[in-house]
Amino acid sequence: MKANVSTSHPPPESAIDRNAPEYPPAEGEAESHYFETNPKPEYLDEVEGRVREFIKLHDGKRRIALVTSGGTTVPLENNTVRFIDNFSAGTRGATSTELLLEQGYAVIFLHRQFSLLPYSRHYSHTTNCFLDYMVERDGQVTIDDKYQEEMMKVLKQYQNVQKHKLMLLVPFTTVNQYMWTLRMISLQLGQLSAPQTTLFYLAAAVSDFFIPTYRVSEHKIQSEGGGEKLMVNLDPVPKFLKRLVENWTPGAMIVSFKLETDSSILLSKSRKALERYNHQLVIGNLLQTRKHEVTFVTNDSVQKYTLSEEDEKSGKEIEAIIIPQVIRIHNEWISSNSKK
Repeated sequence: MKANVSTSHPPPESAIDRNAPEYPPAEGEAESHYFETNPKPEYLDEVEGRVREFIKLHDGKRRIALVTSGGTTVPLENNTVRFIDNFSAGTRGATSTELLLEQGYAVIFLHRQFSLLPYSRHYSHTTNCFLDYMVERDGQVTIDDKYQEEMMKVLKQYQNVQKHKLMLLVPFTTVNQYMWTLRMISLQLGQLSAPQTTLFYLAAAVSDFFIPTYRVSEHKIQSEGGGEKLMVNLDPVPKFLKRLVENWTPGAMIVSFKLETDSSILLSKSRKALERYNHQLVIGNLLQTRKHEVTFVTNDSVQKYTLSEEDEKSGKEIEAIIIPQVIRIHNEWISSNSKK
């Protein structure tokens, strides 16, 4: 049984005007206010210990990348039944992580819980149920012969990563969990002996708006009454990228993504992001073409990268083009920021 119908791509003509003014980057006061008024996740101290141990293991031995992946939720109730979600299955983050690991990076994978994970992504969230890869022989479950070579390759890569403890999985669900965890990991990475060797690959789809904790309903919002409307008052999520660049992990190379639906504003939005947050690279992509075309925007250049039809038919993914170029720019960043 195969599900070949995609329901996740809205028609381009339905896109709204995105030329609204953007909120300014968060400064120190906004950071203090946010983290004082929105409580820390109860599990964060435990996660921080794991992050500290992972960084200690790899500091000075290899480059470390923080990859963020998947979308954040905005709960409408503390005992959450309803929430606002951001569109993202985590494909780009999971795929890019595999490629970074292949190139010798250790990766902290900050991901939406239950979104795609590196390696297991090949056999989950796909049009083929994982059971399609299996057959029954003499009362035993085995892998179908036609998938043996493919699965053995993925298995060996995964086992090598596990053996050398090259990847740390850190989950989030809500935008508040994401913000707290991102700051914690960034501050830990900021203590590296050579911060320029750190790479931030911020591919998560982070909510632009949220409900502050003190305004969130305690219990499920009731729907009785018939004609009443649900009015939700959302605040803008603080733009902490500038704080990350300047205060949390100064010296690291920061890659952010800009997703739009209107090609006419993609380049201008990407350039504005570079100016506002003073980081190194924005990768612009359109919702409709993100799987085969991206645009790299730096302070010095604009470069478009596209998968050919032949590449797509052969199963090549756009991340196989993105990651080598990101590493090239990271090499240049390290060279220009290393102590003479």
